[in-house]
Amino acid sequence: MKTIDELLRQGVAGKRVFVRADLNVPQDGTTITDDGRIRAVLPTVKALADAGAKVVVASHLGRPKGAPDPAYTLRFAAARLGELLGAPVAFADDTVGSAAHHAVEGLADGQVAVLENLRFNPGETAKDDAERAEFAARLAALADVYVGDGFGAVHRAHASVHDLPKLLPSYAGYLITTEVGVLERLTDDVKRPYAVVLGGAKVSDKLGVIDNLLKKADRILIGGGMAYTFLAAQGKEVGISLLQEDQKERCAAYLREAAERGVEFLLPVDVLVSPEFPDLKTKAPTNPTTVSADAIPADQEGLDIGPETRRLYADKLADAATVFWNGPMGVFEHPDYAEGTKAVAQALADSPAFSVVGGGDSAAAVRTLGFDEKAFGHISTGGGASLEYLEGKALPGLESLED
Repeated sequence: MKTIDELLRQGVAGKRVFVRADLNVPQDGTTITDDGRIRAVLPTVKALADAGAKVVVASHLGRPKGAPDPAYTLRFAAARLGELLGAPVAFADDTVGSAAHHAVEGLADGQVAVLENLRFNPGETAKDDAERAEFAARLAALADVYVGDGFGAVHRAHASVHDLPKLLPSYAGYLITTEVGVLERLTDDVKRPYAVVLGGAKVSDKLGVIDNLLKKADRILIGGGMAYTFLAAQGKEVGISLLQEDQKERCAAYLREAAERGVEFLLPVDVLVSPEFPDLKTKAPTNPTTVSADAIPADQEGLDIGPETRRLYADKLADAATVFWNGPMGVFEHPDYAEGTKAVAQALADSPAFSVVGGGDSAAAVRTLGFDEKAFGHISTGGGASLEYLEGKALPGLESLED
């Protein structure tokens, strides 16, 4: 994989450099609530601009259905990028149309433009190879060089990620090279003990990574909604908690395999329960009850790991040398059910281990709960991409950069 440093050594002054970024940030109306992904691409954009390139930044945001949708505009992300760069950033209100061409043609050396949401064009995500290729060719007409730096999208075979790099001289940006280097430390010559913390809603989202990490990890700690399918697989009552009935046998098989391999596979020993899901908009106080994982009432829902589990998990992380964490321990968005996720984050912040927060809700939780990002070894920008890498899958966006 050729890197941006190689490109900079060759010189980019006056060249149009297309940067496929990941500006897929959460927004509340016109307000960006977490700009972590914008800050993550700054080193690449700034290095190119400082070297005199005409920088053309493109990204997706959300899941619009192949047509313009004001709810998913990148206008606010472009404005935030300009604030962080400390320089004006042009914004094109289309992706390959007249506005895009006008914005790019108007760039002086060292200036930056952001194109409108790539997914406003059906060709970006098309299943048909020819349709994707046609859209990639239109994107290629806007640039001389391609730099891939949208790690959160490299597991997608989309036009700007998979097809476009094949049409231009292509290089990996600083974010992608950093992310890949971190993930290699989780898969090759890992320092032990190696602990993995997995949470989130559905166990089905984590099947592949559990399959692979059972062969690599020393300890696997389970929380979040997915824990209740494991508890049910042990024959325990889980009340009205999130349950994937069709995955119970798979979970039971994981527990057996872990025992056979000598991998510690930890499930919650106590949980916070409530008769109803909390209101995440008003965050109105609820009245949760702490119960043993063996005694979840039939009419109650598990929403966070309990205090005994928090202490247990913190102890199991204290002496780890390497930790990968993906997925919150509970409904961290509500203060009544944030303590489990906070306890895991605090354990990693206190630990000397090389700790990787695997993107998605875990990264959002770290920031929402007020932790200093520097307390962790690495906070990934791509939850899905990180998981698929750890599953051992080939990632289309990385493959194209390696061609």
